[in-house]
Amino acid sequence: MADVNSPAPSATPSVLDLAPVIPVVVIDDAAHAVPMARALVAGGLPAIEVTLRTAAAWDALRAISAEVPEAVVGVGTVLTPEHVEASIEAGARFLVSPGWTDRLLGAMSASGVPFLPGVSTTSEVVALLERGVTEMKFFPAEAAGGTAYLRALASPLPQARFCPTGGIDAARALGYLALPNVGCVGGTWMLPSDAVAARDWARVEGLAREAAALRG
Repeated sequence: MADVNSPAPSATPSVLDLAPVIPVVVIDDAAHAVPMARALVAGGLPAIEVTLRTAAAWDALRAISAEVPEAVVGVGTVLTPEHVEASIEAGARFLVSPGWTDRLLGAMSASGVPFLPGVSTTSEVVALLERGVTEMKFFPAEAAGGTAYLRALASPLPQARFCPTGGIDAARALGYLALPNVGCVGGTWMLPSDAVAARDWARVEGLAREAAALRG
């Protein structure tokens, strides 16, 4: 990510470059976390965003961090500096927020791990570029203008790179990944609820493999 996001950016690949898709994981049962993460990694999706939307999220994050070292596990729905601190303590290797404030941005910048602050307007993008941040989450992607909006930003703001998330499925992902300012997309389609409920990790791995092949 940008220099402000990492103390040694040249030594660590950007989260945007690890795979074409970052699975956005909402975990209701922490017991699912480790086998789910292993299936995603086996399918070629090492970067995994565990969202802070359920009570099980923190336990899931700790379990993946401890038991699936090959996963690059991050935390999504980061809203406060307290979330940042707790995420790092739980083993997060990157942070994702749906939006940002100066206070939250300062905490993420000071965390020592890469982060993707959320944007949905040109002014937000320019404000982050002014602060030295060049990699961002575009959210909610489909509702905020989709591929047409990001394509319009590519020429005047070529230094900004995005991970669009929100309303993206396998078919829509192709359009985003074709854009020069998109590094990867975030999505949930490789984690269908019936497969997770049935603990059908082989199906999850297969869907992850298809997602990983979207940009070969």
